[in-house]
Amino acid sequence: MHTKLCLRIPVLLALIALLVTGCASVPMEAPVKDTESKQFVPDPDKASLYIYRNEILGAAIPMSVFINGKNLGQTASKTYFHLSLIPGQYDIDSTAENNCSLSLSVEPNQNYFVWQEIKMGMWMARCALHEVSQQEGRDGVTESKLIKMQISEEDILPQGQSADSVATKIRELNELYKDGLITEDEYLSKKKALLDQL
Repeated sequence: MHTKLCLRIPVLLALIALLVTGCASVPMEAPVKDTESKQFVPDPDKASLYIYRNEILGAAIPMSVFINGKNLGQTASKTYFHLSLIPGQYDIDSTAENNCSLSLSVEPNQNYFVWQEIKMGMWMARCALHEVSQQEGRDGVTESKLIKMQISEEDILPQGQSADSVATKIRELNELYKDGLITEDEYLSKKKALLDQL
């Protein structure tokens, strides 16, 4: 009897600690933005990406999410990020007791859903990232609330593309035009294509 009681005390203390600490708090977007995001209507020229965490497990643990090395902020229980992205390749990373990652190639006018799964680790919660179906993703997002990102989605570009490389290409294009190596129509067309990448 004494042994059983001793074994139950750590479990009871862990449950009390969870209740006392409560849920993690993260900055939230205005309810109107949450409602707009849940219409699931992507921009015709961009991909719509939802990263959601709809589990109660590990509710007291905020978890950071990164896309192509840019920190979006942290998730908490029943929350999600929504981004409109330029088509291309993206690496999504999350940190907890472990690091988890997922590579995703996105196309314009499409919705993509990534579930941040929470698992119990040795000392704290662990994470895993999964691309899920449209229906599963919509259900998960619908039961969650929109997080306010700590960076602008314009700062997030596909792999292999950076604002610096676009600026460099525009400078090179200007030189070609000044040197008379391309026509004005070619210059304007190519410049517009480069600016559309930003």
